[in-house]
Amino acid sequence: MVEVDARGLSCPEPIMLTAEALASANGPVKVLVSEPHQKTNVEKLARDRGKKTSVTEDGTDFVIIIE
Repeated sequence: MVEVDARGLSCPEPIMLTAEALASANGPVKVLVSEPHQKTNVEKLARDRGKKTSVTEDGTDFVIIIE
């Protein structure tokens, strides 16, 4: 599983890193973000690419699995 650690990064960096990971990954992608709006943006990117997401909270961070 490819992991993208975008915690603490400003937009659009989390989206750009996630898009790169999705383009190169052959399986699920795990994305870590620290802000609710970043979570929403990553979920939208995944949906726009026909992917499914599941989200959990880890303390103050969000863990998004894209499949």
